[in-house]
Amino acid sequence: MKYYDFLDKAPPIGRLVVIEGTERLLAERALDAILDRLLPPDVRDLNLARIAAAEVGDASGVREASAAMPFLAERRVVVVTEAQTLRAQERRSLWDAAQTVPEGNTLVLVDLISPRSQRPQSLGSLAGRAAIRIDTTADVETRRRFVDETLHTLGAKAEPRVAAALIESDADLGAVRNDLEKLALVGKRITLADLERESLVVEDPKAYRYASALIEGKTAAAFAIAQELFALDPRGAAMPLLSALATECALLWDLARAGGSVPARFQWRERALRPIARRIGERRARSAYERAVRGVEAIVTGRAGSDPDEYRALVERISAECAMLAQAR
Repeated sequence: MKYYDFLDKAPPIGRLVVIEGTERLLAERALDAILDRLLPPDVRDLNLARIAAAEVGDASGVREASAAMPFLAERRVVVVTEAQTLRAQERRSLWDAAQTVPEGNTLVLVDLISPRSQRPQSLGSLAGRAAIRIDTTADVETRRRFVDETLHTLGAKAEPRVAAALIESDADLGAVRNDLEKLALVGKRITLADLERESLVVEDPKAYRYASALIEGKTAAAFAIAQELFALDPRGAAMPLLSALATECALLWDLARAGGSVPARFQWRERALRPIARRIGERRARSAYERAVRGVEAIVTGRAGSDPDEYRALVERISAECAMLAQAR
């Protein structure tokens, strides 16, 4: 069933759940919904096991965890993340283990490939009706509802052309959410001009070179790029620099989470960012992201002032703070 069908219909959850499809944000939300239904917060830590793909191996650990008795709860839940990255033999071992889950416990396989995939064959298609299958692939109706819900959550509205552009685009929903969050800071009614301006900001190559250099520890190079942009546009350089930094820090935060990955269009950055994310951890990555976003907010709300020197000082301060967080151990 599609992601929203699962939320709306709330079917009974049995021994096996496969979260499939290609939208990571919806997969994360589906998993959260499952855990909220099956494990109350007061017993969750004692009855939830998360196993990353790198730890699956022959799946003996999955078998053992799935067979364990729940402690002060009705069931035990085991989650295997990033199953789509497993090699063929590991996928076979995982599938064999999935068929041994005892009644009363639940195994959740997060296998982010198309349900119709044949190479590798999706675990959901192997399970058939023996599992609840949650398809996170975003069709037009899914994208429309996601955009509407995100705007409602932000307390914002958008021109029909904005919603249409986001619904018809091929951007992953995580990117759509991030863009709407930033645009909602500007005003509660988002126009097509706002969206087009945001797209120009996101695609600014020099601003992104600055952000990637800063996060990778090349601080001098990052500040040199920032100085170059301020020399060209003293008033307009701050927004693209901080927007690019916020996006880079969001990727870092995604990778720092358990089983985290980055949206498809940013996968070329994963190799450089994953070791940094592993080193600094989720808390510092989130803090860096929030600092960059607060900088964007300070500009669009006018709290940063109006003098170009104030903009430059803001960027330099946030850059230094984010660089320190990214280099922390």
